[in-house]
Amino acid sequence: MTPFGIAGVQMHVTVGNNLEAMRHRIDLVMHLYPWVQMITFSELCMYGPLLTHAQPLPGDAEEQLCTAAAHHGIWIVSGSMFERREGLIHNTTSVINPQGTVIGRYRKLFPFMPFEEGVTPGSEFLVWDIEGVGRFGILNCYDIWFPENARSLAAMGVEVILHPVLTHTIDRDVDLVIAQANAAMHQCYVFDINGLGAGGNGHSSVFDPHGRILFQGGGQEQFIPVEIDLDQVRRSRQNGLRNLGQTLKSFRDRRIDYPIYDRERADTGYLQALGTLEKPAKGTPLTLGEPRLHGAPPPAINY
Repeated sequence: MTPFGIAGVQMHVTVGNNLEAMRHRIDLVMHLYPWVQMITFSELCMYGPLLTHAQPLPGDAEEQLCTAAAHHGIWIVSGSMFERREGLIHNTTSVINPQGTVIGRYRKLFPFMPFEEGVTPGSEFLVWDIEGVGRFGILNCYDIWFPENARSLAAMGVEVILHPVLTHTIDRDVDLVIAQANAAMHQCYVFDINGLGAGGNGHSSVFDPHGRILFQGGGQEQFIPVEIDLDQVRRSRQNGLRNLGQTLKSFRDRRIDYPIYDRERADTGYLQALGTLEKPAKGTPLTLGEPRLHGAPPPAINY
């Protein structure tokens, strides 16, 4: 058995500085559950969802969490904040080790367009090892809707995906199904942590490498302390989910190539026919053309 204690914090998020509230909850989690080794927050928990609060990193907010991590001797995953960097704005998650050092920053790969306008996508994964425990990675909210992201992490050996979320919309049920499916497909733990108020509608959840729900919260503030066993990931990947499908091995041994991932060879005519990525207006007409066979010339599209 390779145990590791992770606590998700589902808390009320305001539009503005939430650092003091986060520090209070860190202190309380460690008072109640001293066995916890990592605390993870929800997306944009630090300053809320407005771009006006974007600021550079490193900075005071990150430093406060570094101090808390060192004080308690724990890992802290910040949730995220809007970061100003080289004239751009990113949605950035900081990972802090028990010595209070930032070991990496993950910039969200897929901002929730067209609603997360003004945010520039990142271009790199963040994966790190905890000695004697296992390999961890981050996907931020909408990132997990693109299965290539979780598959890439799994192929790099990630065994626990931390998934900070800010979902306050009517698709939260779908969001959770996708998180659970990724845990099953890639045989890993997924910690899906949502906020409340300006930070989301809650229902944070934890899924195990067999696709089971270990915890599913409600719409109130909650601490979610869960001790996981990394050996379950390794056994599931070796023998199959519930001793059945061995998806990572099957994908490794595939005989098919996927042209859609080759920018030079991909036939994207149908995707181009979907039109521009923008918010729908009242009474937006359907302009999608008929599906066409592979290799057929692309249709003329009037924008």
